[in-house]
Amino acid sequence: MSVRHRFAAFALATMFIASSAAAEPLGSYFTLTPFAGYTTFDSRLLYPGSNPLDDDLYAGGRLGWQPKRWWGIEAAGGFTPTRASNGGNEDVSFWHASGNLVLTPYKVRAGDVFVSAGYGYAKLSSTASGSASPNYGTTELAGGVHIWMTDMVGLRLEARNVSFMQKSPIKFLYNNIVFGAGIEFALGSKARDTDGDGVPDKLDQCPNTIHGAKVDAKGCPIDSDHDGVYDGLDQCPNTPVGCKVDSLGCPHDADGDGVCDGLDQCPNTPKGAKVDAKGCPIDSDGDGVYDGLDQCPNTPLGCTVDSLGCPHDADGDGVCDGLDKCPNTPAGAQVDKDGCPIEVIEKETEMLDTGMIRLNNINFDTGKASLLAEDYATLDVVGQVLTKWPELKVEIGGHTDSRGSVARNQTLSEQRADSVMIYIEQKFPTLKPDQIAAKGYGATRPIAPNNNKLNMARNRRVEFVVLNKDVLKRELERRRLLQKNESAAPDTTKKLAPMPAAPDTSMKLAPKPAAPDTTKK
Repeated sequence: MSVRHRFAAFALATMFIASSAAAEPLGSYFTLTPFAGYTTFDSRLLYPGSNPLDDDLYAGGRLGWQPKRWWGIEAAGGFTPTRASNGGNEDVSFWHASGNLVLTPYKVRAGDVFVSAGYGYAKLSSTASGSASPNYGTTELAGGVHIWMTDMVGLRLEARNVSFMQKSPIKFLYNNIVFGAGIEFALGSKARDTDGDGVPDKLDQCPNTIHGAKVDAKGCPIDSDHDGVYDGLDQCPNTPVGCKVDSLGCPHDADGDGVCDGLDQCPNTPKGAKVDAKGCPIDSDGDGVYDGLDQCPNTPLGCTVDSLGCPHDADGDGVCDGLDKCPNTPAGAQVDKDGCPIEVIEKETEMLDTGMIRLNNINFDTGKASLLAEDYATLDVVGQVLTKWPELKVEIGGHTDSRGSVARNQTLSEQRADSVMIYIEQKFPTLKPDQIAAKGYGATRPIAPNNNKLNMARNRRVEFVVLNKDVLKRELERRRLLQKNESAAPDTTKKLAPMPAAPDTSMKLAPKPAAPDTTKK
């Protein structure tokens, strides 16, 4: 019989047997297969001497491990007792063994199709005295089908090509084909569970459980809350008694407040409102806006609120209207608990103590004189101080560090001082035109050596210097008299700070900025 005829018979047998298959092993498992078949030798293989080998029966086995559904590894081996076709009595034995990677590209319950490839060893030996026993490295390619009769036992049909290799130079010499079949045993596979409920078919008393339903030890569905929807499918498995439910076992909740219809004593709660156990809206701060809708649920008592329950804050200082004792605070100013700016008090105290207000945190783009929006709040604080002192005459001095030319630094400092003055005059129109002047000093008045980034940042500053300090002296004298006549300690959070007994002028002349911009001129 030719190789073509044998392969056709092999395929027909496979199709016939597959029609009766009904199972497959599951999970990871080992395979053991006693194997028998027929070997057809390559006609070019001449051994011993110059004679080809007769095709003959084959016996062997396969041992594998299938860790995943689609791949595994396998050892294959076997032998064929044959003889040289010269008509003599010289018997020859063909042996082979290999390790293989097995791929299963198509797999169904009835069986699967597999292919494998590997590398191994083959040997030919003769009974004739003096005959050599050559060894060969081999490559093996195989393909076939598994037809599973049970979860553990199946039929393996296989065709395998055992190709001898020449070592140097490497080339394939002969192609020997093994056709065969074996009974394959799957060891360690999982028990079959047709409905996928975790209970093996042989123990399942409810074999047609709906997929996804939880079951008991007998494989029967569980319905813990007795709503007619099985656990696992019940999207609301702990429905309280008395609730109306839908087909998924979830309670109806017409107003969406989390309390099911049938138990909800306030069934028309506005959507989004928080409710109590009876389904009635909660208003913790008593402002008429329900929790959940109230975007400011902890509104202090006394605040005026809007329709969302949030306090009005006209000046945006964080202290609500109704409690704000300084309702017109400029945007961005820091305030105390009563809504009054803290920075105004601090800057005013600095001016009284040192005769100036020094700003190291006014930023400009490199080489430019335009103010940045982030500086407006700081300048607004200074503007508020100046409006409280209409008699003061103040010079706005612009200063740079030493980088760049003298002329450029001088021009830049003048332009920046002018920008600050223009902003103050526009934002605080009540200031008199002759109350403020601007002047640039370039890098001529450093307050620190220009030897590192931090010091250069300190030198890049804007100073509001009081020109008529006699006005400050009169105010200081007035405050000393007030402090002397007061019987109780003043509340420094609400009143202007008194003149310190011994101010540390070395520190106040060069305050360290909170976060200096070390990259800008």
